[in-house]
Amino acid sequence: MSNVHILGENEEVRVGKILCLGRNYMEHVKEMKAETPAAPVVFLKPPTALIRNGEPIVFPPISKQLHHEVEIVLLIGKDGKNIAVGRGDEYVYGYGIGLDMTLRDIQSEAKKRGLPWSVAKGFDTSAPVSDFVRKNQIADPSALSFRCFVNGSLRQSGSARDMITSPPAIVEYISTIFTLERGDLIFTGTPEGVGDVHPGDTITAELDGYVSTSHSIVAG
Repeated sequence: MSNVHILGENEEVRVGKILCLGRNYMEHVKEMKAETPAAPVVFLKPPTALIRNGEPIVFPPISKQLHHEVEIVLLIGKDGKNIAVGRGDEYVYGYGIGLDMTLRDIQSEAKKRGLPWSVAKGFDTSAPVSDFVRKNQIADPSALSFRCFVNGSLRQSGSARDMITSPPAIVEYISTIFTLERGDLIFTGTPEGVGDVHPGDTITAELDGYVSTSHSIVAG
């Protein structure tokens, strides 16, 4: 099992489930030519997808199209099931920034055939994450902004204000399906601007001046 680090502290938290939201920003829904979801779209990545700052992202040979998707990531601090509306924020321990790396050609083919996204979304190194900032060190989590750069050029920028489903509501909804446990991570969706990366590129994700994570892309 992998651990994540709490910024400025000698604390490591063991990661359990990696839960992810799709289609949580309207402009991204439009760029993907997808339907606006009636309920949050939830999928999973295995713990082996997780890497930390400085570790390489491996572009697997089964794909010809690797996309970046920058996302705010929630670190769950305590166990919860069927969390009451209005209490989701109580279960968030910290905030980080991450990348939902996606094999877009593999995902597109899976969509056409009505198959799961597991290979496209869950391959090894597909979930880079930063250190995490404790929730109480962030003045207004609902206003967090974030960015993604490839080789120093801005590719994506977004704000938590633009989410279709807010972080507390995401926690509440997911807890009706999966029991949340301390150390679970929730990727909260990506804004518009997703695009290709290639071996030799460097990708960097930043969370509002708090934390960042940077990775080289290498051929598998």
